[in-house]
Amino acid sequence: QVQVVESGGGSVQAGGSLRLSCAASGYSSVCMGWFRQAPGKEREGVAVIDIVGRPTYTDSVKGRFTIPKDNAKNTLFLQMNSLKPEDTAMYYCAASRRSDCAYYIWQLSTYNYWGQGTQVTVSS
Repeated sequence: QVQVVESGGGSVQAGGSLRLSCAASGYSSVCMGWFRQAPGKEREGVAVIDIVGRPTYTDSVKGRFTIPKDNAKNTLFLQMNSLKPEDTAMYYCAASRRSDCAYYIWQLSTYNYWGQGTQVTVSS
């Protein structure tokens, strides 16, 4: 059975840090990543890592977020530093088994599996 489970969300003041975790089981992913959705907005990509471990970040989080992965445990992390109120959103972990996922990393349809989401709230 395929499972994608996120954890680690919470509330923090601006400038603080949070670390999200995504445990994936039941499959071998090619690409994994984090997406977020704020109220009234579309879901957007935050950071993705491909099968060779190459990370890609959306411009708004570059220099603040990193996406380490523990391959042995098939667990993905999102280390978020210098958080801003505009980072407030529901964060989702996603995984893809598509061999061409690296070419379509920001498209939601690329991803076969999604977690239930974890809330991140940043106050000013």
